[in-house]
Amino acid sequence: MVISPSPPQQTVARLSWYPVSEDIKQLLLSVSEHWDTPEIANPYMQKALELAGDRPDVLVSAYRYFFYTHNNQLALQVATKVLAMVQQTEDLPTDWVQLKPILRDRREDLNIRLYINAYSASGLIRARLGELEAAQQIATRVSEIESRNEFGAKVVQSILEHSDEDDEDVET
Repeated sequence: MVISPSPPQQTVARLSWYPVSEDIKQLLLSVSEHWDTPEIANPYMQKALELAGDRPDVLVSAYRYFFYTHNNQLALQVATKVLAMVQQTEDLPTDWVQLKPILRDRREDLNIRLYINAYSASGLIRARLGELEAAQQIATRVSEIESRNEFGAKVVQSILEHSDEDDEDVET
C-alpha cells in the first residue's frame, strides 16, 4: 500500500504550532481523517512513527490513537517506549522506592509529566488487557504521587476495586 496523505495543505497550515515536519503532520491528519477505519488509518500512524523516531509528541499521539481505537497491544507498546525514553533522558531509577520521590517532587516538569501520563495510561491499558494486578499496582503508585487526581489513577483504582467487589457478589 502506498501511503499518500490526503488532507489539503491549508488544513496542515492550521497545525503550524505542532513541532513536527509537514510530512508527519500530513500523516497524522490522515490518521484523524480515517479514525473510524483502522485498516486505513493504522498505516498512516505507523509511517508517522517511523519518520518521527523518538519525538514525544508523535509517540503520545500514537498511544492515544491506539488506545482510543482499542488497539491495546500497540498502545501499550508505544506507551512503554515513551516510558523508556523519558527514563533514559532523565536518568530515572527503575526501583519504585527511589523513583517515587523524584516523580512526586518533579511532577510539574514536562518530561516527568510525560512519564507519569504514559505510566498511568499503561495501567489503564493493562486493565483492558486483563492484567489487573499490574494495573492496580500502577494505579496505586500513580495515586501516591499525584495531588489532584490529574493523572486519573484514583479513577482507575476505583474501577478496579469495584470490579473485584462485583465479582465477589456474583460468586456468593
